[in-house]
Amino acid sequence: MKHKHYDMIVAWANGAQIEVEEPDGNWTPMPTPQWYEHNQYRVAPKPKPDYVRFAKAQGIYRMQRDIDDNVRLTYDGETGKLKSVEVI
Repeated sequence: MKHKHYDMIVAWANGAQIEVEEPDGNWTPMPTPQWYEHNQYRVAPKPKPDYVRFAKAQGIYRMQRDIDDNVRLTYDGETGKLKSVEVI
């Protein structure tokens, strides 16, 4: 009979970051999981990458750079909040 957390144990042994679910529903990183039967574990999700938009100073936004664009906006992939603005 396989251990309840067999798949998570194998993932952890192969280098995956493991998280444990707290009673409040939040997930906490577990560098060295104890693999208790009553706990829920998961492989930590990969962070979403930042994304970039380009624009003219007038505010016309594009996903890819156009020859007339002169502004580069970088957004946080996790929160969607603007991280930086660069004049190009």
